[in-house]
Amino acid sequence: MWCNRGGPISAEPRINDRIRVPEVRLVGPSGEQVGIVPLAKALELAQEYDLDLVEVAANARPPVCKLMDYGKFKYESAMKAREARKNQAHTVIKEMKLRPKIDPHDYDTKKGHVVRFLKQGDKVKITIMFRGREQSRPELGYRLLQRLAEDVQDLGFIESNPKQDGRNMIMVLGPHKKKTEAMAEAREAQAARKASSRQGDAPADADADADADAQVEAPADAG
Repeated sequence: MWCNRGGPISAEPRINDRIRVPEVRLVGPSGEQVGIVPLAKALELAQEYDLDLVEVAANARPPVCKLMDYGKFKYESAMKAREARKNQAHTVIKEMKLRPKIDPHDYDTKKGHVVRFLKQGDKVKITIMFRGREQSRPELGYRLLQRLAEDVQDLGFIESNPKQDGRNMIMVLGPHKKKTEAMAEAREAQAARKASSRQGDAPADADADADADAQVEAPADAG
């Protein structure tokens, strides 16, 4: 954002001695309403609390200011924004191509990929490719698409019904779970696997300790 003179307008709030008003409506460190006080008094309280006086509502009359640790506030805000960007999910459309007369093994393999995509929270575009005389039998592709939709109905739904597109027939499946939910579940599952792996190491260490104790006690038993 730029002002009329061509200089940039800072998005940072005014703090401490950069606040230039005779009085402010003051909010305490815990969110309590202190009331309208002279600016000098507000700055004095900020020094007593070893905090900053931050203008949080500049357009109010008088402006609203709060006592806070501004450095800590900026850090926490940056961390929250970073976490929000990390969790931001963009829906991806995967594509899976099948032939009308696909054999059972290939069908199971393709279905497995569709299941994985839906679990990840992605949409899946299913394309049935017709060749030669197969183009005169569109019902084969339609039945195959319906079969696939029924097989994965616990994970997804038909978002776009089967339709002919030249030599192909296309259907789009949408996931029941949102991308963000799928990502969160994946992180939880990964954490659980790590925890289980660490717990699995404990018995082995205990056995090793037991073996060491037995080796120490053996000479006494022999005597």
